[in-house]
Amino acid sequence: MAAIGVNTNFDGGSIEVVDISNPFKLVFSLRNDTNSKFKQWFYFQLNNLNTVKNDSVSMEDLTLTMTITGLKDSAYPDGWNNYNVCMSYDNKHWCRVASDFDGDNLTFNLKPTANSVYFAYFEPYSYARHLGLVGVANNTVGVSHKILGQTHQGRNVDLLVVGDELAQNKIWIIARQHPGETMTEWVMEGLIHKLLDRQDSISKTLLKDSVFYLVPNMNPDGAYMGNLRVNTQGVNLNREWLLPSLERSPEVYWVQKEMKKTGVDMFFDVHGDEAIPYVFTAGCQENASYSNKQAQLAEKFTHYLELVNPDYQNVFGYEKGHFSNEASSLATNWVGNEFDCLSFTIELPFKDNANLPDIIHGWNGRRSYLFGQSILIAINLVIRG
Repeated sequence: MAAIGVNTNFDGGSIEVVDISNPFKLVFSLRNDTNSKFKQWFYFQLNNLNTVKNDSVSMEDLTLTMTITGLKDSAYPDGWNNYNVCMSYDNKHWCRVASDFDGDNLTFNLKPTANSVYFAYFEPYSYARHLGLVGVANNTVGVSHKILGQTHQGRNVDLLVVGDELAQNKIWIIARQHPGETMTEWVMEGLIHKLLDRQDSISKTLLKDSVFYLVPNMNPDGAYMGNLRVNTQGVNLNREWLLPSLERSPEVYWVQKEMKKTGVDMFFDVHGDEAIPYVFTAGCQENASYSNKQAQLAEKFTHYLELVNPDYQNVFGYEKGHFSNEASSLATNWVGNEFDCLSFTIELPFKDNANLPDIIHGWNGRRSYLFGQSILIAINLVIRG
């Protein structure tokens, strides 16, 4: 009997092999983030599936049973309830595989139809795709690509400036502070493509009086290393905004420095939530400095976003005081306090949107892409409203 192979030697790859001696019952565990105890992300490839056979099982009847164990010690154990694994044969088109969680073990089955298959916590967004997205923007009239600085591993902290920097409204949107939240860069791709479309009336209208400062990937090192939560120093970037440093969090340091130069009139930090199966927002109302201006803008934005995209709702989300004493170190709270502006965290699910479920895909890259375009529509309504 030939041995199944396991490959994680690619951008974002991550898993630990526990036991694959029985090709019909494969057992894995999660790998910790770099220099961190966080673990939740996985992304791996199984190979040599066509060669698995014995006297009683043909390829046509082969069913693989896979278990990821030790999940009670993962970063977000509740994230595995009602969660289904992402699967792809070509690393491009992803769907969901029915999965069962018993409190510690996530088990899923597959009857493979090809020699290799990929599994991931969420549909990946590669560094190569990131570079391609930056390249398209860099080659577009009216867009400036700025390299704010570099990470510990020497990757660029990329900023895309779309529009005239003398414009009235300075709008900042960042994503992927937590690198395993790959849906957030799909959001950025959607809104960037819309902004760059010179035949799009919403974008044309926005760019008359607004300039967009866009950071598609705040944590390229962590993303490449297959981390869920931290950079390669083991630092959670979204707890660094009170006092970022080149030693711990150069990604935040460079972005914050640029913000202080440009000013901020609107800010959106895009994230993914492991446990809550809805699209929702979280503002900076816990700030002592939270103003009537901010409250009115927040009410407008959430109202318009709910109108333009039914995937968004404002019933389910974080309870008051969710971030406790950490609130002031979050990007949304720091920006809201520093600039007295509309400042929001936008959260998308790892699982599915329970209001509009998709049994085949769950929440995925395409839905995130489209949601990113809806954000621009809501922003335009806030400005014009």
